[in-house]
Amino acid sequence: MIKRLFDVLCSALGLLLLAPALLLIALWIKLDSKGPALFRQTRVGRYGVPFTIHKFRTMRVEPGAAITVGVDPRITRAGRVLRASKLDELPQLWDVLRGAMSLVGPRPELPRYVELYPQDLRERVLSVRPGVTDPASLAFSHEAELLAAASDPEREYREVILPAKLRLSADYAAKASLVTDLRLILRTLGRVLRG
Repeated sequence: MIKRLFDVLCSALGLLLLAPALLLIALWIKLDSKGPALFRQTRVGRYGVPFTIHKFRTMRVEPGAAITVGVDPRITRAGRVLRASKLDELPQLWDVLRGAMSLVGPRPELPRYVELYPQDLRERVLSVRPGVTDPASLAFSHEAELLAAASDPEREYREVILPAKLRLSADYAAKASLVTDLRLILRTLGRVLRG
């Protein structure tokens, strides 16, 4: 209850204070490349319920792999800056406000990756709302580079990165509290500000 109240207050305040910046970013994306300013995708949320996640679009609108590997040629000029600064994640404040996400919680995955979760970890990870940030996001902030160095990025993600992220997410879900959330938010903000 306290966590949800904290999420609502922070996301509402964030959207209000950042509204001018959000509009400027959306305009920049529209001027930089064809397509919508927002990227929407189905992810798996709490208790396995699918929801639509919102991000600023950082890639050209064309078919491609589900995971981003290194310097993906689909990434736009605006997209490079937004990804590096994590500003592409800001629209998820709306997902937090509407209750689909939390500020802190396991990052929501695509349905096809959730199907790979071992049952015990699946239940723990999906017992809480997915978040904008979590310990796995911080530990794997260089994920695109790891995948770029792999001979088979998809296999590397499924067999190495995803299981490691799942263990971190399950551990978070078991120990989550407002104090741990505040620490993770501060660590995330510090990482973003350091670039």
